[in-house]
Amino acid sequence: MRNSCFLLLPMSAAVLSIGLSWHQPEQAGTDAIHRLGSRMAAEALRASGGSACDRNGRCDRATGCIAPVRPPGPILETHPQDERHRLHVRDLQGFQLCRQLVLSAAFRKKTDMTLVSADGAAPEQRAFAAIAQRWNGDVLWAPASASNDIITRFGDEARAVFGPIPDGDCTGGDAKSIPLEIEGNIVDLKPNPGKVGKPLEFEHRGADGKIVKWTESIAQCDKPSLAGNATYCGMNSRLNRIVKGSVEWLVFCRKSTPHLGIEPEPYWQKSNPKFARLGMIGFNSLTGEIVFFDGRKDRAEFDWTQTFVPPGGRSYSDREGRAEAEALYDPTFQIECSACHDNKNPYVVNPHIGQARVGYRAGAQGREASAFSLGDYLPKTPRNEQRPFRVVGSGYTSTYGTSLRQAKTVRDPMGNCTECHTLTTQITGRRFASDATARAPFIADPSWAQLLEMRAERLELTAVNTHRTDWALRSGPGKIHPWMLPAKGNDLSAVAPEISSTDWEKLSNCLWGAGGTECGYRPLYTPCPPPGSPQGDGSEPLNSSVTELAPPAGEVNADRLLRLSWRYSNSYGNVPQRDDVRFNIAVKAVAIPSSGRAPLAGDYPDLDEAKGENFTAIDGEIGTSGSALLIRNASYFGHAKFTEPTPSTDLREFRIDLPAQCGRRYLVRLLPKRLCFDQSDTAYAEKGQLLYADIRCG
Repeated sequence: MRNSCFLLLPMSAAVLSIGLSWHQPEQAGTDAIHRLGSRMAAEALRASGGSACDRNGRCDRATGCIAPVRPPGPILETHPQDERHRLHVRDLQGFQLCRQLVLSAAFRKKTDMTLVSADGAAPEQRAFAAIAQRWNGDVLWAPASASNDIITRFGDEARAVFGPIPDGDCTGGDAKSIPLEIEGNIVDLKPNPGKVGKPLEFEHRGADGKIVKWTESIAQCDKPSLAGNATYCGMNSRLNRIVKGSVEWLVFCRKSTPHLGIEPEPYWQKSNPKFARLGMIGFNSLTGEIVFFDGRKDRAEFDWTQTFVPPGGRSYSDREGRAEAEALYDPTFQIECSACHDNKNPYVVNPHIGQARVGYRAGAQGREASAFSLGDYLPKTPRNEQRPFRVVGSGYTSTYGTSLRQAKTVRDPMGNCTECHTLTTQITGRRFASDATARAPFIADPSWAQLLEMRAERLELTAVNTHRTDWALRSGPGKIHPWMLPAKGNDLSAVAPEISSTDWEKLSNCLWGAGGTECGYRPLYTPCPPPGSPQGDGSEPLNSSVTELAPPAGEVNADRLLRLSWRYSNSYGNVPQRDDVRFNIAVKAVAIPSSGRAPLAGDYPDLDEAKGENFTAIDGEIGTSGSALLIRNASYFGHAKFTEPTPSTDLREFRIDLPAQCGRRYLVRLLPKRLCFDQSDTAYAEKGQLLYADIRCG
């Protein structure tokens, strides 16, 4: 302990002075951010990183850095430009800088500790580590460990889970333009040929394609956006859905303005490629894993004639793409995307996105739906509260760990709304349900904090309602609001009763987390499944064996080469290039018992030793763990460090060569682990596999 403290203190000071690539808005104050991040990193290092996190729910378990509290108020798509949120962004930048500094310190510590640990290790341990590193070093590496840049690491983590990430493209393939509807007509911005000079005006067309009228301005629409701090009645944003097996990617290029209104300006034309907000969502429909990428919030404009390189570039070796992505994506994760995309799907059905299932009397096949909507472009794929759902990306999940742990799914006590839909204590419950039923949020006995939150959410809903046309109301000709009805759901062709105030109050009380057992609360976000678990794909190492071979010619410090071989398929989620599982190999060498009896279970390295609970490096990923030697992060044979995995749905071959001495028994525990890239860090298999070999040398 005395030695480790001695190493930590000077290292924490040293790491804070290293040069890092860090991007932030100039007005946030670069010096202030570095002071904040450096001070937090020094405190985290003194507290031994994330080991003290149990005392603070906002503590990042991987680094010990403390995430800031989100300012009170409703969840928004982007922060308003006020002092409170500016300071919050500064705090987020300091937090992410702290994480980057601590991760860099951990890398330096591992490098600096090698010589110190080697001096303290027994000669036999040093020789073992040196030879094992020489024989196996190329395949001993953790995924997403090539860079400590926040965005690059985030992209590497996503690629390890979802496989190759497509470029962000809002025009290619089957990309769609998001329509705007006003009083039952489709609206676009075009030159008005009926006026001198053909000024830009808003053209209103009916479902038959005929022009109904032209207007010079727009104040309301039938289906205003629920996103918050986005233009309520924007038009001509673009959406692209890319499906690769069980994984789909949504690329959204949203047009919006700071004043949240829409004017007859070229910006809003369908042909104008300028837009304000870039977002990407990756989702695996089998595993429920989801990841969010947001374009920088200090960037005023993007252009969809360009494609956008994914975070982490296209591979570990894509230096140009990685540098480009670091300047493109938001390194603060300031928008809590998971609070809105919380229904166990990558998209939430609502009228604004132009779903054919919402707001057309003749249904999805009717003339209006065919003319105006996205049809079934975003398919109806309901997933109930028992399905797995997990956010990937440690930069994001470390920022919102508390919210992710506290979020819950809700069962409607009256059976009106959750038989078909997943509602939660986040935005699907608080905003979408209120808007869908045209009912104000309600809590039976609110605390002061809940009262303030509910008041802020009511103001947001009021702003949405202010931008909704009278035509869209149930009292108007459109009759599409409220847009969800008990029993009838979104079938608005019949005059069905709306939810009663009594039923709504019981449901709303649950949605705001104020209910009891009647709400059927369940954790919204599910744990990362370890390899071999029923919650995962049940994959286990197969065909494991130990083979005694002659050592390579010229190897003087090993009597034999002990080859461990096994086969394993990381088939979770059916992603052929999934790369989030590694193996730890814990080894004990003892004298061969004179009786020659087989080893007992207690003779092998235990689980804590195989997990590396007290790992001390000797050479790279090889060191001591308790009374065992530990080889960490073994990938499959031939998968060299920082290379992309070859696609495969078959069992991959794993092979580790160990130096062995005559007259020794080698006891091995193979332990697969999943690098979760979330606030839970790593999920280990329950037991692993036990192997042994007696090296008798004739």
